This record gives sequence, C-alpha cells and structure tokens, in this order.
Amino acid sequence: MQAAQRAGQQVWVCTPAQLAVRGSDPAHEPMVLAQPIRLAEIRPTAEGWDLPDPWFEAEEPRWLPLSAFPRVWMRKDPPVDEAYLYATHLLELAERQGVRVLNRPASLRAWNEKLGALRWSHLMAPSLVGSDVEQLAAFAADHGDVVLKPLGGRAGQGVVRSHAGAPGLKALLELVTNQQTLPVMVQAFLPAVTAGDKRILLVNGEPLGAVNRKPAPGEFRSNLAVGGEPEACELNDQERRICAELAPALQAEGLFFVGIDVIDGRLSEINVTSPTGVREVERLGGIPLADQTMERLLADA
Repeated sequence: MQAAQRAGQQVWVCTPAQLAVRGSDPAHEPMVLAQPIRLAEIRPTAEGWDLPDPWFEAEEPRWLPLSAFPRVWMRKDPPVDEAYLYATHLLELAERQGVRVLNRPASLRAWNEKLGALRWSHLMAPSLVGSDVEQLAAFAADHGDVVLKPLGGRAGQGVVRSHAGAPGLKALLELVTNQQTLPVMVQAFLPAVTAGDKRILLVNGEPLGAVNRKPAPGEFRSNLAVGGEPEACELNDQERRICAELAPALQAEGLFFVGIDVIDGRLSEINVTSPTGVREVERLGGIPLADQTMERLLADA
C-alpha cells in the first residue's frame, strides 16, 4: 500500500465482508464499501521498523462499484474458508468487467498452498497426502523422521514433527486426520532446516528477493510467526532453477505475487494468499521490493 502511494496511486481498503452484488441490477454490478486511506511512511531501523502512531488516516467509507478500481489486491490470511471462497466469487464478477484482481480469484481457489507444490513433486522432499492412518504410518516407516502438515494451516501452525518409532504415532495420525476423515501432508524431515528455510518472493514469476528464516533454539519450524530469525541471503543456482520452472505456470494462472519456501534446495510450499517477507527483504537485503513490485504491476496495466 505504501509503495502504491509512493507511485502516485490512491489507496482504498475494505474487508471481504464489505463486498456485495445487487441481483436486481441487470449487470449484476459487484459493489464494495471501501474507504480511502493515507499511509505514513514506515522506515527501517537497525532494530526493526520505525512505526508512526497513527500509521494511517482513513476517510469515511462509501459504496462504489468495484469496476471503479482498476486493480484489486486480495490479501487475506488463511483459512481459505467459506467466507474467503465467496469473496473470490464476488471478485471474479469484477474481473469479468475488466478489473485486475491479484492474485486471480480462480487460482486462489485452485491453489492450496501445500497441495499446489505437488505439481512439482520432483522438486520436493518425499511427500504423501492422505487420511488413511495405515498408509501414513507406512510412509513414516519408510522415511523415519517426518513432518505432518495440516493442509489449511498457516505460519507453521499445527505442523508436527514425529518419527516411525514414536509412541502413539497412530493415535497422533488419528488426531491430525480427524479420525481418518481429513487429509494431511506428511513429508520426510529435512535436517538441513536447522540452517534455515528460505522464503523467496516472486513477482509475475520473477524472484525479486529472499530471506532466510532460522528456527529458534529447540524448534524445527522456521516461520517468523513462531520465532524464526530472519537473515539476509542470496539465491543459489538450484533455487533459481526452481523459480524458473515454476514461473510459466504462475504467470499463466495469474499468480502475480507468490512466496515459495525452499529448504536445502527442495521446494516446500507455494504461498499465494498473503505471503510475508517483504519487510524483512527490504530491511535486511536493502532491496526496495515493494516499489519494484508496484513498478511491475503498473507497467503491466
């Protein structure tokens, strides 16, 4: 939002609950209760960020057609629940009227952030998705140390590390699959995660910056939300190859802003809803990633 403002754009905000469509309107015009805001500049410091108080000023909200906005950025954290899905349907109506929606609503519905990576399973650690406890336990027996991931989780929430010989493994699998009714992802554990899990931010398929996230002492999850420590980093050749292999599909499916996670040269996740890391890349790497993103978006109009 700040980068858009610096580029001379007026920024308006709303929540998914403020979308509507008038069925009596012959055009079925999607509407939005939005408010214009003016943001203060948030500047990096050695310790973090200088956050003004207040950091934004908002005017009164008003109802407007979504077609009044050339671009709508859908950026909401999971869960991708009913409310989220319905919001993408409403945004899709605006898309049909020529509004650029980022990321594309149909792709937000289609790309689960864990399952989407399976399109490139050859780039991943050995993985299995299922709800059958015996099958999951057999995978653990084959690979020893494993990680269990809920398919709808975010920021490392609910991710569990276990191993084939753990007491009560089957009971744990029953719990995470909700008694074999809900699929989960199980992956071979990558010990190199102690050196970090790299978040790479791609804009229209191009990697613009990355940040390495190291787990806190005694923790295997590296997500910043659970105490991971960010550090500056560069991309290596394998990581660039992964980005290049993903780029055509991301571009074709309207996934303009994406964050992928890579551990020891293995693709882990493809985050399409609200990938974080921009602030860390800017502060630690000195890369004006938000401005570069906005520059590409406006040039693509």
